[in-house]
Amino acid sequence: MKRTWGALAALVAGSLMLGSAQAQDYPTKPITIVVPLAAGSGMDSLVRIYADKLQQALGKPVVVENKPGAALMLALQQVAAAPADGYTLVVSTSSAMAINLVLYKKVNYDVKDFTPVSFYVKSPFILVINPNLNAKTVPELIKLAKDSPTPLNYSSPGAGVAQHLSMEYMKQRFGLTMAHVPYRNTPQSISDIVAGHVQLGFAEAGASLPLIREGKLRALAVSSSTRIPTLPDVPTFAEAASAPDFEAVSWHMLFAPAATPKPVIEKLHAAMTKIMSDPEMKAKASAIGLLPIDPPSIPDTLKYLASEREKWGSLVRKLELAGSQ
Repeated sequence: MKRTWGALAALVAGSLMLGSAQAQDYPTKPITIVVPLAAGSGMDSLVRIYADKLQQALGKPVVVENKPGAALMLALQQVAAAPADGYTLVVSTSSAMAINLVLYKKVNYDVKDFTPVSFYVKSPFILVINPNLNAKTVPELIKLAKDSPTPLNYSSPGAGVAQHLSMEYMKQRFGLTMAHVPYRNTPQSISDIVAGHVQLGFAEAGASLPLIREGKLRALAVSSSTRIPTLPDVPTFAEAASAPDFEAVSWHMLFAPAATPKPVIEKLHAAMTKIMSDPEMKAKASAIGLLPIDPPSIPDTLKYLASEREKWGSLVRKLELAGSQ
């Protein structure tokens, strides 16, 4: 027994030393960050900005590879199968890491295949309505929806996407009945609110800001728990409707394969925390309609991930959309 425990202790000590050495040597070659959206998207633009700074911090090239497709899942599948050595990372959102796992019949990865490296921005939605709708505040919209003889219509870029589920979350929170009109993409779903074919919807800031500023859409509230810098006059739901617990956002997180050595993850996390806490980076994230945050610890990020999977997964099941895609 003494020999067994001695051998085990030696193995553990050797593993710790190996992990420490890996972190000290890391990186020795280029790092690839896989982005699940096309080049030019808000997510892609922000990743390219911090990739340059990560390259400076680590002293090795950081390459951004775009892998769009399959509702953000192609990128996750690729990285789940990559070596767990810290040289292949992936950016993901609530759609791929919380919603799709329940929404789709077949997903070729699992949340257990990844470990978070950095949680750095939230992606809030803006509740927008056609300006001809007789509501200028959230309480007025709620009253209008409840008093209307026929349900108000709301648009989204598709059944089961974050905007759709955020509206369903709002409906449940305030006891509303509204009809969902799914579209194939974000521009179509927003343009039909402008045209008056549907009355309202949740829209991404980047896609709706110009229309709000031109008066073609009216913004009533943001779905985050804090106001967004690009629309400082638009209240949160906590302010607009006395709903302090209301938050319906997507988010961006950087992930690595689950078996990546802990010292490597910690080195990447420390570098990303320094980069994303910089006021310049926060300003650049805000400029594209995102809500920058100081990256929380990895344990706190894991807790947030678990709460998001429960929140959105349970809503998908309640709407009887589980396995519908």
